[in-house]
Amino acid sequence: MQSWEKDNAAVQQVDLLLFDDFSGHCLANTVEPMRAANTLAGRPLYAWRFVTLAGASATSSAGMEVSPDARLADCRGEILIALPSYRYRRFGSQAVLRGLRAAEERYATLAGFDAGAWLLAAAGLLDGRRATIHWEELSGFAEDFPQVDAQRLRHVQDGNRITCSGALAAFDLMMDLIGQSHGPALRLEVAALFMSPEVTEAPVQATSQTLARSRSVARALSIMQEHIEAPLSIREIARQVGRNRKDLEQRMRAQLGATPQAIYRRLRLIQARKLVLETDLTVAEVALRAGYEDPSAMTRAYRQEFGATPRQMRSNNQ
Repeated sequence: MQSWEKDNAAVQQVDLLLFDDFSGHCLANTVEPMRAANTLAGRPLYAWRFVTLAGASATSSAGMEVSPDARLADCRGEILIALPSYRYRRFGSQAVLRGLRAAEERYATLAGFDAGAWLLAAAGLLDGRRATIHWEELSGFAEDFPQVDAQRLRHVQDGNRITCSGALAAFDLMMDLIGQSHGPALRLEVAALFMSPEVTEAPVQATSQTLARSRSVARALSIMQEHIEAPLSIREIARQVGRNRKDLEQRMRAQLGATPQAIYRRLRLIQARKLVLETDLTVAEVALRAGYEDPSAMTRAYRQEFGATPRQMRSNNQ
């Protein structure tokens, strides 16, 4: 299979440590990309649990009550994400800090989202590391923990420590983690599903150089998505973007890890898969709507990309 995805990757166990007044927005932006990745990949890539320190339920800032799957002490996995939000300082008890320090032995990576970096730092788990926190708390965080290199960034990965500044940044971070573990193709699919700025427009915060580059790639992706049924040449896409073909290829390789041709092909096959699974169109009709005049050529490309023919996938999905 020539898919960009790392198809043999094991299921990653991600546990979310909840505290009262946690942000439901941050929780959703953490879990939903993993759920979408599983759905789009057609197999479990991620498993997640909601955990609390003592196994009691946690209530979000909006009043949503979550019953945990387990106590923290009973869990282990690849990533533990601490998710306090409002009034987070009251959770810095010795019991919580001991629980986090003990978890270091059972998880490959520890993460703090929103105000979670404060708890990790209070437990001594960010000493000598780069980290970020919600920007409203950044100056206080830097004063409280001079041994931590506090940075005004949306999210920071420093070895096996991850920190994230808030709910929208959590989505961006999860997209990065999906891309690192399972390749740019799946990242692109998840981004498109959620209408992420990554595939619709340039990021709001960027340097002028990055902004120009991102706009070019985002515009190219938008043109590709608008011309699935009647594909354009890469040269024509580059012309509409205002770049030459070689420049566009270099930019897309740098940002997405693949050529424009491979990305365009993948987008067309994603559309074909959607039609196969969600409609009763014939393979010939699916091929036409995915920009293939020859159904046999589409079937070969489909099997190469997804490991099954359209008919096989439709049959397995019934």
